[in-house]
Amino acid sequence: MSAAGSLHELEKANNKDSALHALDGRVKLIILIALIVYAVYTTDLSVLALMEVYLVILLIMSHLSLKDSFVKILLILPFGGFIAVFQPFIHVGTVIYTLPFGITVTAQGLSFGVLLMSRLVVALTCIVLLSSLSPMQEVVDSFKRLGMPRDLAMIFSLFIRYLFMFYDELERIRNAQKSRNFDIFNRKTAYLWRLKQVAYTIAMMFLHAFEQGETVYFSMLSRGYSEDSEIYNANKKLASRDFIFAGVTVGVIVGLELMKYTTII
Repeated sequence: MSAAGSLHELEKANNKDSALHALDGRVKLIILIALIVYAVYTTDLSVLALMEVYLVILLIMSHLSLKDSFVKILLILPFGGFIAVFQPFIHVGTVIYTLPFGITVTAQGLSFGVLLMSRLVVALTCIVLLSSLSPMQEVVDSFKRLGMPRDLAMIFSLFIRYLFMFYDELERIRNAQKSRNFDIFNRKTAYLWRLKQVAYTIAMMFLHAFEQGETVYFSMLSRGYSEDSEIYNANKKLASRDFIFAGVTVGVIVGLELMKYTTII
């Protein structure tokens, strides 16, 4: 799927009608960040499992597809999951299994690897939930209303939008190269020649980025944009549903923390 297709699917998820979609962006942002921080803090696997159950309930309440959500998590998981995978082999502790070439698996390393993986799954679920509940512009708006400098918020907003454009531009360049039978992994062509073509591709991306940036900037100027322009709405007030959601989530976090000191989990 192209970046444009992925963006379209994400916008469809953002436009769903549910109680969680209607929440204020600041509340969604703060609460999900709080869940990520607590997931990183806790060392209890049972707590992490209950947190994941709570997040799945939120996904269901948001009318989001559990299959699509977990596919997104699995696609992102390898970028950090490999760190957890290597923990049983590099962590010092009681050896429970010996592999060839002197590689050992330790009990402490295995436990720590499972803990890291559990934390990562909970954190990624929070990120997928936030991206499905809030459009990128709403996230930027929320950061702005929470105190992010206006210029930084503008840069962040443009950065998010340009990512998809750059990906599509790269796809067009790659398709043009393929139509001319260019394959970067084809060893029948000289390595230095292939390297030169990759350098040309990167240079083209920078040139297109510069040209597009100039076009966008002049378009903004022609529509009255200036350094003093106020493009964010900072007057939106919190509703009762925002306080209810925040209270319930904080209650879940406090309850899980208290349960660690009982025999319930």
